[in-house]
Amino acid sequence: MSIYIFIFVAKIIEISMMTVRTVMMTKGEKLYAGIIGMFEVSIWLYLMSTILSNVQSDPLRVVAYAMGFGCGIYLGSMLEEKIGVGLVTIHVIAGVQEGMRIASILRANNIAVTNLKGEGRDAGKSVLMVHIKRRRKKEAISRIKESSQDAFITVYDVKSIAGGYGLKK
Repeated sequence: MSIYIFIFVAKIIEISMMTVRTVMMTKGEKLYAGIIGMFEVSIWLYLMSTILSNVQSDPLRVVAYAMGFGCGIYLGSMLEEKIGVGLVTIHVIAGVQEGMRIASILRANNIAVTNLKGEGRDAGKSVLMVHIKRRRKKEAISRIKESSQDAFITVYDVKSIAGGYGLKK
């Protein structure tokens, strides 16, 4: 029984690491991705040698491996979301007065905002552009929603930004 638990837990750890490493690479964090990759492949090699020995006579090893794989993807996704590596751009479209209020609240919370004038179908609009570290995304969106129920919010992942306020590494 302990071999199945070992395979299951090791696969969860390995796949979680793979998920985080993949996101690190896409966000430009090559050094961290490389370090995680070394540990990930070490676990994988050891795990494969454990599974492949006697796999014909003990097919439950494959089941433990597959279950660990699925759970690892789920856990890795949750872990990566908590780590919050990278940057996002948040666009907010709101009425002119609402936009000014939202920008003021965000700036009071040390979040840089650019307020542009826009035109909606029936009235002028504020188009707010916010570039922020991903780990602060929920906070920023929460502040926007508290300020305006009618604001239109879009969020984009950003690979890199040059210059600006508050985003230097």
